[in-house]
This record gives sequence, C-alpha cells and structure tokens, in this order.
Amino acid sequence: MKRYKRLLEIFYVMAKIGLFTFGGGWSIIAQMQNEFVDKRGWMDEEQVVDFMSLAKSFPGVMIINMSVFCGYAMEGVAGGVAAAVGLSLPALAAIAAVTFFYSSLRDNIYVAKVLNGVRSVVVPIIVSACLKLKKTAVKGRPAYVILAISFVVCAVTGLNKLILVLAALVAGLLIWKGEIGDDLS
Repeated sequence: MKRYKRLLEIFYVMAKIGLFTFGGGWSIIAQMQNEFVDKRGWMDEEQVVDFMSLAKSFPGVMIINMSVFCGYAMEGVAGGVAAAVGLSLPALAAIAAVTFFYSSLRDNIYVAKVLNGVRSVVVPIIVSACLKLKKTAVKGRPAYVILAISFVVCAVTGLNKLILVLAALVAGLLIWKGEIGDDLS
C-alpha cells in the first residue's frame, strides 16, 4: 500500500509540474529540482544534474526522459511510468483543447498577449535553474573551459547538440584522464 501511495505522489507531483510550468524542458527542470531536492528531499542536486545530462543525451523529449530517470530512481519501472504519464498528461490535455478550439483562438488578441507575458518569464526561470545547478555540474577550471566553449558553440553555430555532448564527453575523459588514473592506483 505504501508503494502505491508513493507512486500516486510521484504522479501527482509530476502532473502539477506539467500543469503549472511553462517554457519547455529547462523551466520544468527548475521545478523538478525545487520539488525533488528542496521540498521533498527525494534526491540530491548531483542526481538531478546527472539525470539531466543523461536525459539530454538520449533520443526523445529531454524532459520526458528526465522524468523517467527520476521516477525510476525513486520507485523503479512503475515510478518511471508514473512520472512520465504525470508530466505528459496536462500537456496532452492542453494540446487536445487547443486543437479543438484552434480556429477561435488563432486570432484572439488576448490569447496572444497572455502568451507574450508567459514567455517573458521563461528566461529568468531557466537562468535561475542554471545558476542553482552550476555548483554541482561545473567543478574545476577545465569544466568552466568546457562550459564556455559549449556556450559559444551553441550561441553562434547550428551544431547538433548530440555532437556537442559527445565532444564534451571526450574532452572530459581526456582532461581528467590523469586524475582518474591517480584515483585508481
């Protein structure tokens, strides 16, 4: 019974995040970090950063991948399913409603103004999440160099992000090769 209650709680938290978070994956990451780390203590910031790195590297929608990893870490396969369905359900319902009413909403000036207001809040939410996660994601001067180069590459090129992630993986292995070798001996 306790497991079902926990699965329901995971579903509820993810549905709440999916329902009340706008701006896509990165703003949802900020809410997940707040709910899972700060409020509930279900995981630590390092786990969130690790799952985020994995989620971005796998095919599919990054935030759904992230929800599956988090749910799985808490309650196995059933937790992953509860998290993914909980996060997806509000978006699916909203998309169905918008699709149904699209012709009447398409040219509505009030809808356009509301969306402009919501979009303007997304950037500070994303920046705030990045600043919170930076302390566990970026450790040492080499990591800052990788961060800076990656930022510039993302900002000025159309390079596929998977290639960038793989390049950072190789750079990390090469840079920390000596440190890993020292730790293993």
